[in-house]
Amino acid sequence: MWERRIADGLAFLRRRVTGDYPVDDFGFDPELTEQLLARVLRPLYRSWFRVEVSGLDHVPADGAALLVANHSGTIAMDSLMLQLALLDEHPAHRHLRLLGADFIFRTPMLGEFARKSGATLACNPDAERLLSDGEIVGVFPEGFKGIGKRFTDRYKLQRFGRGGFVAAALRAKVPIVPVSIVGAEEIYPLIGDIKPLARLLGIPYFPVTPFFPWLGPLGAVPLPSKWLIECGEPIDTAALDADPDDPAAVFGLADQVRETIQQTLHRLLLRRGSTF
Repeated sequence: MWERRIADGLAFLRRRVTGDYPVDDFGFDPELTEQLLARVLRPLYRSWFRVEVSGLDHVPADGAALLVANHSGTIAMDSLMLQLALLDEHPAHRHLRLLGADFIFRTPMLGEFARKSGATLACNPDAERLLSDGEIVGVFPEGFKGIGKRFTDRYKLQRFGRGGFVAAALRAKVPIVPVSIVGAEEIYPLIGDIKPLARLLGIPYFPVTPFFPWLGPLGAVPLPSKWLIECGEPIDTAALDADPDDPAAVFGLADQVRETIQQTLHRLLLRRGSTF
């Protein structure tokens, strides 16, 4: 077994050096994602957060779908855990193509990492192109308002923006799958924001938690909360008589998705019981 692992590792390094590996037009590097990123995250997923996933049968085994999830946790760990859930536990081992804020792609190293792991800019043209290519696309409409909210507002969904994700799904005629994530709210309980420092660094907020920055790097270790992820019943946009250019129709469907996620969060919190 060890001989095989060493041989696989050497083959992987040889491909990286020679450039003999596939990358799509968005910069997605599936081999790097599977061989490096996923392996780094699995101990967190399996042993630290003890993630339980349900409803993966609502995510198609082939073809496109748009996954819409709540966002939280000060650092966007929830997006990574959802990616790993689909890769490891979905029967078709599907890659989740995340839509990210432009801040991510303007940040040195972080932007390159995001591209290689399958993310792209959260804009309708990119979303529609990925969906038309048959990809599973993930969006977190709360954005920085979700991951940067105070601990006292945990599991209270923020606004879903202008509903651009709904318009993209309607144009591509792909199902919308509401995804509810419990557990991320507690990994870095946000109790404050040092706004002057955030402006100086050019970041949306500078988090203050019970342990960070007081304990330095040790304060950056996430708390081992228990995670539950549920993929809900898909909304078949192809069967809807809704115009993607009609703001009322788009906002109405976005509110429906938001309310579905909010109600599911309440149910999952009762099911989880203890935070840890």
